[in-house]
Amino acid sequence: MNIALGIIVFILGTIVGSFLNVVILRYSTGVSFFSGRSFCTSCGKKLSWYELVPIVSFFVLRGKCAGCGSKISWQYPLVELTTGALFVFSVMYELRFMNYEWIGVFNRNSLILSLNSLYLFFIWSILVVISVYDLRHKIIPDLLVFLFAGLSLTYLIVTTWTSGFQVSWDVLAGPLYALPFAALWFFSQGRWMGLGDAKLALGIGWFLGLIKGGSAIILGFWMGAIVGLVLVGISKLSKIKKGRSFFKNYGLKSEIPFGPFLILGTMIAFFFNINVFDLGFILF
Repeated sequence: MNIALGIIVFILGTIVGSFLNVVILRYSTGVSFFSGRSFCTSCGKKLSWYELVPIVSFFVLRGKCAGCGSKISWQYPLVELTTGALFVFSVMYELRFMNYEWIGVFNRNSLILSLNSLYLFFIWSILVVISVYDLRHKIIPDLLVFLFAGLSLTYLIVTTWTSGFQVSWDVLAGPLYALPFAALWFFSQGRWMGLGDAKLALGIGWFLGLIKGGSAIILGFWMGAIVGLVLVGISKLSKIKKGRSFFKNYGLKSEIPFGPFLILGTMIAFFFNINVFDLGFILF
């Protein structure tokens, strides 16, 4: 990948990431995403342009508001950095299927590269917001998860149509993977699993298809189980040593957002072409 192109795409991603932070902060608050400049949530000070430079401003300001000195959450630079990296990885992923000489030349191939990359930019942006919002509020927003599922299904139908209307069993992947989550939600009355996870699995199935979609969900279960066990271990260790810990009261019945693990599994399965079914066994 051309270094200059990579830098441009990364900068674009961090700018989009900065906007995603605004979406995460203002979603469901009644405040428009486009209403005026950003402001400090502690003192209300409107931020100047030099306080809004993605990633850089956080470190220049040493993670504190220039007005009141209150701490700025690490969420801001991490979301910007993650979005920038995802944009670069997306273009690199698309470039694997094309010759480098096509880049910079306006033709059918460069148009396909641009449209596919733009599609992935939208997908990852939505998933970043869903992931962070779920971590903060333990809720997966309906509007965003349905937008993700709708874009994924539309892209799947369009690519099926352009390939000559060949039957794509991947259309069944969405409902197939959403059904178990919906069943868990229904029979547990929401105690074991949120309905939002079922909606997210619907989009993952349509986005990745049968094989990669299943791999993403299985990876999500694995990572969620590992993190959960680690948190339980930290909690028990803190109680034994009688020390202070954020996870001191964490237990097996504690609620942990599952959406971020599903999304992380989706990213891993997509970019690394993971197929867990090749392992010969499945661990939940």
